[in-house]
Amino acid sequence: MKPRAILSDVPPKSAINTRLAGAFFYDCYVISIPDTTPAALDYFLTALANTPPWVNSLMALRNKIVRFVGLKDLGGLGDLNTSKPASAYAPRDRVGIFTLISNSPNEALLGDHDKHLNVVLSIYKHPPEQNGAQSISVTTVVHIHNLLGRIYMLPVTPLHKLIAPAVLNRIVGGQNAV
Repeated sequence: MKPRAILSDVPPKSAINTRLAGAFFYDCYVISIPDTTPAALDYFLTALANTPPWVNSLMALRNKIVRFVGLKDLGGLGDLNTSKPASAYAPRDRVGIFTLISNSPNEALLGDHDKHLNVVLSIYKHPPEQNGAQSISVTTVVHIHNLLGRIYMLPVTPLHKLIAPAVLNRIVGGQNAV
């Protein structure tokens, strides 16, 4: 049986913890990984490159709708240069729909800022457990700026709870994961 992403607590040693105060929304999903050699950003790139088609369809719909209220078209979640290795990314580079904030072997922070909200993601590679098992978590933190941000989050929050684990499941098993 393939590992599946499950809801989890935010890792205590993750840099994302400094961004939780005052958040309108945050959550964390974790998944066990079989190969512990790649860096945190490598796992994220694998997930994005294998984004489920239904997620990109939802992103396309989102982009059409938000144009009417002056928000930016983010493109598809999986829109990235698949030939660019994680080691070639530097802070301020675009990684799919996000901008890389910081990057270390064990954690990458990415975000997007707009007039209605700020989103920051952490891809955190947990230290190995005593039995050698290891896991990756993805934490999402959202700070809203105005009423438009609150309205935007009404449909996004329940959809995010479907999208985040579905994309994270793509870290293990690639396109075969749902």
